[in-house]
Parts: sequence; structure tokens; C-alpha cells
Amino acid sequence: MTASVKQAPRVALIALCVAVVVWLIVKATQDGTTFLQVTLNGITLGGLFFVVAAGFTLIFGLMRVVNMAHGSLFLFAGYLAYVAQTHWFQSSTSQFSLTATSSVSVTGWVVPLIFATVAIGLVGLAIQQVLLRWNQGQDLRQALITIAVSVIFADQLLAHYGGISQNIQQPTNWPNSITVGSFHYGFFRLTVVLGSAIVIGALLYLLIKRTRFGMIVRAGVDDRVMLSALGVNVQLVFAGAFLIGAMLAGFSGVLGGTMIAVTPGNDTLFLLDALIVVIIGGMGSFTGAAIGALLLGLVQSYSAIYLKFGSTDLTNYAILSSFILVIAVLAFRPLGLFGRPA
Repeated sequence: MTASVKQAPRVALIALCVAVVVWLIVKATQDGTTFLQVTLNGITLGGLFFVVAAGFTLIFGLMRVVNMAHGSLFLFAGYLAYVAQTHWFQSSTSQFSLTATSSVSVTGWVVPLIFATVAIGLVGLAIQQVLLRWNQGQDLRQALITIAVSVIFADQLLAHYGGISQNIQQPTNWPNSITVGSFHYGFFRLTVVLGSAIVIGALLYLLIKRTRFGMIVRAGVDDRVMLSALGVNVQLVFAGAFLIGAMLAGFSGVLGGTMIAVTPGNDTLFLLDALIVVIIGGMGSFTGAAIGALLLGLVQSYSAIYLKFGSTDLTNYAILSSFILVIAVLAFRPLGLFGRPA
């Protein structure tokens, strides 16, 4: 009797998952074009989540530091790229005005991307060296410090750039969409965002699995004390990991600012998404981060459209679906899909 009671929550979750799959199949048969559109939205959103969470996974997995300022770096990069684009590649007289007829070359998008990525990498490195280096092993203190940094960033970004959403404009000589028959889908989302996620995932795999730095990272995840005892400069490894993680936050901030918008509040939103991805995938696992990002993107995309039952519209509660996903995964894998005991 006790065993059956313990299994009841898992049985309920399995039944819920089956019901969701059946519901999606029904929706796909009713309107295949809309279902394909929503699915691609979820996949490309998952690609953006992966780029955001990849740097967070690298920092969290290696140093065991929950960098609560990661979302702030994401948003700051978007503003840096936006201002760089408007100042360097636009003829607009206003600092914060991009008209619909403004023309942006590939250089006008790539240069702000590189500038913001490098600048945010250096900001992240400064945070690690000045604030976090002296608190290694004190997880609570490091978390509180980065929370304070994120609050300061949020206030200053709001004071300097205002509360109105801005958009980083993609090159105007790129196609707006990819067309297959009568189906159209955004070129930037499918090629640049998803393509960047795939390339970054492959490069991170090679970095972690095929290089000496990757060997040190994996050794640090398993036994940081032993790594130090072997004479490895752990401080240098930590600095390099933070630099790469912050640069990934900056890169994803520019992608997000182009794909969605540069909006106050996105720092908290994408930090939460990165946390969810890491929890689902397992701490320190890039494979888990990729799968977790894909699952989260699909869940958010489907729930934003398909949480409707007759005349009852529950799409306002779509945010809850992300936490239901976390509960469902942790019920079967308490350490995440690819998590290992510390």
C-alpha cells in the first residue's frame, strides 16, 4: 500500500504528459500550418534559451556559483548593441529612434554584436575578479552579491535607457522570411538564432571534450580541491570560464534584442529561464542544457497558444507551464536529466 501511494504522483504526471501529447496531436490535425508555426517558434525560442543558459551552465557547473547577475548582462548587452547601432550605423538624429525605413547593413548588425559581446565579457570578468574571487566556496554570499549587482544594473539601465522597449534592427538586405510552398517563417529566427545555438553547442562540446581547458573544467566539476592540489591555476580557469560565460550572455542579449526586443524586465525573465534550463538539464551538463532549453521553449510556445478549452482561455496562466515542466522532470530525475551528485 505504501509503495502504491508513493508511485501515485508519478502516475499522475505520466497521465498528464500523455494527455498533453494527445491534446497537441489533436491541435496538429485541426490546423497543421499553425501547429508548425508554433513548433518552430518553440524551437527557435529554445535556441535562444540555450545560448543564454550555456554561459550560466559553464559558470554554475565549474565554480558552483549561481550568478544572479547573468540576466543583467543579457539585458545590458542588448542596450549596448542598440546604442552602438543607432550611433554608428544610423543617420537618425535621435538617440532612441529607429524608423521602419532605416537601412542597416550586415556590418551595422555584426559590429554592434561583437562590441556588445566583448564588452559584456569584460564586465563579467570584472565582476568575478573584484566581487566574487574573494568569496569562493561561500555560495550564499556570492548569490547575495550578484543579486545586489543585478538590482543596481536594473535601476541604472532603467534610468539611462527608459522603460520603453527598443529593437535592434536586423540587416535590411537579409530576407524577411524563408518560404516553403505557402508557409513562411522568419529568416532571422530560423537561421541566425537557431544556427548560432547549434554552432555554439558544437564549439562548447569541442571545448569541453577536446581541449586541455575542457579537461580542467571537467576535473573542476568533479573535484575542485584535487585540481588545486595538482598545481592547476584554478583562479585563471575561473576567470576564463567567467569570461566565456559572460560573453555568451552578451551574445544572447543581442540575439534576443533583435529577435524579441530590448525590454526592461527581460533581465529577470531570462535569468529565470536560464535557471529552469539548468535545473531541468542538470548542473554542469551542456547536453542537458540543450534538451532543457528545447523543452522549455516548446512548452512556453505551446502553452501561449493552446491553453484554450472551448470558451475558457487559460493562456494568461501559461507561465505556470514552465514550473509544471520543472516539477515533472524533478519527479523522475531529482538531479535533472543529466545531473550528477556533487
